[in-house]
Amino acid sequence: MLLEGGGFDLDPALQDRYRGEVVGRPYYSLEATRLHYFGGTTGHWGGFCAPLDPVDFSSRSWVPGSGWPFAPETLEPWYTEAATLLELQPGGWAPSDAEETNAPLLPVSSDALGHKLWRFSPPTRFGSRYRNDVVRHHHIQLLTHAPVVSLRTTADGTALDHLVVRQPGGHTVRIRAQHFVLACSTLQNVRLLLSSNDHLPAGVGNAFDQVGRGFMEHLEMPVGTLALMRPQDMQRYAYDWGVTRERVELQLPVEVQRRYGLLNASFSLDPATAGSALVSTFDREPPDVLEAYRQDTRSGMTSELRAAALAERRAHDVNTVRRSPFFTVMTRQEQAPNAASRVTLSNDRDAWGVPRARLDWQLTALDLHSMREGTRALGRALGAAGVARLQLVDWLAADAPAWPERVSGGWHDMGGTRMHADPRKGVVDADCRVHGMANLWLAGAGVFPAGGAANPTLSIVALALRLANHLSATM
Repeated sequence: MLLEGGGFDLDPALQDRYRGEVVGRPYYSLEATRLHYFGGTTGHWGGFCAPLDPVDFSSRSWVPGSGWPFAPETLEPWYTEAATLLELQPGGWAPSDAEETNAPLLPVSSDALGHKLWRFSPPTRFGSRYRNDVVRHHHIQLLTHAPVVSLRTTADGTALDHLVVRQPGGHTVRIRAQHFVLACSTLQNVRLLLSSNDHLPAGVGNAFDQVGRGFMEHLEMPVGTLALMRPQDMQRYAYDWGVTRERVELQLPVEVQRRYGLLNASFSLDPATAGSALVSTFDREPPDVLEAYRQDTRSGMTSELRAAALAERRAHDVNTVRRSPFFTVMTRQEQAPNAASRVTLSNDRDAWGVPRARLDWQLTALDLHSMREGTRALGRALGAAGVARLQLVDWLAADAPAWPERVSGGWHDMGGTRMHADPRKGVVDADCRVHGMANLWLAGAGVFPAGGAANPTLSIVALALRLANHLSATM
């Protein structure tokens, strides 16, 4: 049985369930970052896909709390299947596996600077692409408009007994099963676990105060302007929204990360005019997903058509500056695992009586050190190779750098129900089963112990496929 909290279309009343409280560092409005309807947040996903790097799975001495409870090889077969579901072009993930292998890469020393391949989904909208497969499947019972408001455990608190679903109009339904999987997004999984405290006062899976801790984002920000000696060599680094199916980005090798004590990151190069303003996405008003939906409805324009129109309007601008030697360097950096960065419950409740999520996003000195020294290492490698010169943004170049007022994230909620073999250090085990619960599993980026530098969707799908295989064997 698949319980979908929303319907097949966006409902403002249901979307309001995701509204929450933001304390600590400024963050996006919580109701805007995730979509509460069939297909979920793939409805506004950008399609960026890359696997986690081997270093992301390792326990790094310079990154406290790093490491996954299994090796990267564990996910390899599931990445292949996930790529098919996400409609990616077939192939491996090394830069040499790209279609445009004849186009040059920047001639830099592999000891100082490496490359990472990205593939781009159309992007796949799960709600439309797989709707018929789910609705017509004779082994799947889909129940829409079925928001889960509580997890009810057995009296001894060692297993789930049933879920409580409160449908429109207040009708309450109890759902019983042998096995339960929560796949409600990072924040909403935490919210359900913490608020379900009938038999377990601290919440489900929270015997050691780990639920909600370790919230992570990808720090996606402009870090400098690049003057490239040969801009004509940028074919494999270019990206046009809705057109490009693959590209490469720059990445510091593991030995460089170890030498300078850096978090993992990748760097993309976006065409820019000389002296162009480097603008954080936080400097613009966050998108209002409900208003965008209303506009789409009034105009008859789907999200896909809107994206296509935007790409067409941008094409002239992109082509105009592509021959320019100036590029904006954007970083996508992992956030250090940090127990103080956490999700708890607000005093405010939604229309169903469930406490809302309260996000306290916090960064560490390692996050800032990595962004500054990682960008400097990038500049040194490009300069030593004689291919480019990099000028850091002012706040990074300062003698005593400090974060700007707003730090831009990638809309990639991760952590909060992290994976660890020790229940004192995590919420789920290596199979994504909640510690201390015999029949409850979690799916989503909330189980990530470390975020890596890759957008999470491909890894989320790979982990879900692995979990499905595990449950099939269990049954």
